[in-house]
Amino acid sequence: MVAKASRTRSAILQHAADRASTDGLEGLTIGGLAGEVEMSKSGVFAHFGSKQGLQLAVVEHAAGRFTEEVVAPAQHLPAGAERLHAYCERYLDYLEHNVFAGGCFWAAAGCEFDDRPGPVRDAIAAGVRAWLGELEQHARLAGLQPAEVAFTIYSLGLGANACARLLGDEGAFARTREGVARLLRGGEPRTSKR
Repeated sequence: MVAKASRTRSAILQHAADRASTDGLEGLTIGGLAGEVEMSKSGVFAHFGSKQGLQLAVVEHAAGRFTEEVVAPAQHLPAGAERLHAYCERYLDYLEHNVFAGGCFWAAAGCEFDDRPGPVRDAIAAGVRAWLGELEQHARLAGLQPAEVAFTIYSLGLGANACARLLGDEGAFARTREGVARLLRGGEPRTSKR
């Protein structure tokens, strides 16, 4: 019984995360989701309790998928440069191959909630901070400027995602991979002297 409930919740969350990546987290409703997954409204409500509960669960699910797709596959590699290289490759694969129906869940959710205070925004920000922190940790171990490298990798990924999805730029990810490789070899950005 518990295993079935867990599978049902997981299936609901995968569908909801796909929807949120295209229509936004605010576009999710218990009733709308119930119709789409062919469950009763009360059945979906029992899993999440409220719209905000649903949104927070979707953010948590998206974080789990990101870890599964990007972070976990690199854990067997030595900390530092090797793991950082693997993270970058997996991150760009994650963006390019549309793990969610609408592309990068974090890009969509970040834009939607960047100016909306509250628990959902806090959860999205925590997910992004965790990724940046992971990049910083391994950049530091690789002898690179941690904050600059993490920011640049994240920014290049978001830029490639926008250019590929919004502008139809088929070369966006190839150029981004080149830029990231240059960055990890110790190229741009340069350390600014203050």
